[in-house]
Amino acid sequence: MSEQETTRCGVVAVLGAPNAGKSTLVNQLVGQKVAITSAKAQTTRARMMGIALHGETQMILVDTPGIFAPKRRLDRAMVSAAWEGAEAADAVLLLVDPVKQRRHELEPLLEQVATRPERKILVLNKVDVARKEPLLALAQELGEKVEFAEIYFVSALTGDGVPEMKQALADLMPEGPWMYPEDQVSDASERLLATEITREQLYQQLHEELPYDSAVRPEKYIQRKDGSVEIHQQIVVMRDNQRAIVLGKGGSRIKSIGEAARKELSELLGQKVHLFLHVKTDERWSEDKEMFEEMGLEWKS
Repeated sequence: MSEQETTRCGVVAVLGAPNAGKSTLVNQLVGQKVAITSAKAQTTRARMMGIALHGETQMILVDTPGIFAPKRRLDRAMVSAAWEGAEAADAVLLLVDPVKQRRHELEPLLEQVATRPERKILVLNKVDVARKEPLLALAQELGEKVEFAEIYFVSALTGDGVPEMKQALADLMPEGPWMYPEDQVSDASERLLATEITREQLYQQLHEELPYDSAVRPEKYIQRKDGSVEIHQQIVVMRDNQRAIVLGKGGSRIKSIGEAARKELSELLGQKVHLFLHVKTDERWSEDKEMFEEMGLEWKS
């Protein structure tokens, strides 16, 4: 980039109810996968930043956990992380799923967003499946509740409408130097990214069989002399019957999870990956301070 070109850099907080499509949208804006996705609600636990480029503009996209009514310590930490992700943002993007809507979570969220000082943008997702008339009616209704600077209709899954929205976001960013190198797409370490990829496979392969109460812990991350990487991880569940589900008959399920995660990690890291998984039962893992810190969440007593 030449010194004559004016660079811009800013922060966009991506908020929404659980499962609205925030991580999918962040991945679309960045142009590659930086956040895991799942049909299971509350997949994103901590703030993860995706770094998107558009011309001379760098946008720091804060992919936040879905905002919902917290019940457990883990829930409270996740919701706290979401609101902290919106602090000091140059724009707050509220993503809404017009099909499911999740009104019990959307309405309180609208009330809180309405009082925020940041420039607010409404993005209605899933235009590829939503019917036009109800979509427009929803946009008008939400626009009357919150003073949105702009409203966009997109499909985070197909990318429809995303380029136009990306251009508009880039135009909102203030002038200033880039915060990250041009080739960096996320603030997540390779070690953390590796655990997230394994957790995504847990959700994708076990669907409703495995409750939300599972985690993946990093144990070892060793760069071998031959250019490959050796990764050891621990899958933590709350009950022994869940451990049996993760292992599968004769270890078939954990083998399948490991193979899929290893393949994706090899492509993402650009090197051969040796992945070793084992499963542990710990009914109190969600009350473990060390686990919270590993997930990038704040422990509050």
